Amino acid sequence: MKMHELAPAIGSTKEAKRIGRGHGSGNGKTAGKGHKGQKARAGHGMRPGFEGGQMPLQRRVPKRGFNNIFAKEWAAINVSALEVFEDGTVVDAALLAEKGIVKKDLPVKVLGNGRLTRKLEVKLNAFSASAASKIEAAGGKAEVI
Repeated sequence: MKMHELAPAIGSTKEAKRIGRGHGSGNGKTAGKGHKGQKARAGHGMRPGFEGGQMPLQRRVPKRGFNNIFAKEWAAINVSALEVFEDGTVVDAALLAEKGIVKKDLPVKVLGNGRLTRKLEVKLNAFSASAASKIEAAGGKAEVI
């Protein structure tokens, strides 16, 4: 088979209906638009979501929830994620991004889920109380920057 022999399957394509092109087109008189009515008129377009005057779906459905526009977005990690570093390492946001632990460029908060056995110096934006106590219990230091 060659490129010039390729063709769509029979019956899979259909010629476009050419509206308003006279009697010879097979759509004479009303030009394929039927008799009168909104859709027979020029410039009849209706906006998306219009339901003929009925209350549209996007207005019928109740609003839910609340979006705080002042909320600060954080990249949260658990204490267990710090276990990949060697003893004595100074852990900061750049090092976490380099290791692929934090993806976005956001302030980082350490949460207290998991165990930590390494002695690390962690310099990040925020710590939960349990995370700070676990880091210090392992002999490390939790410093807020």
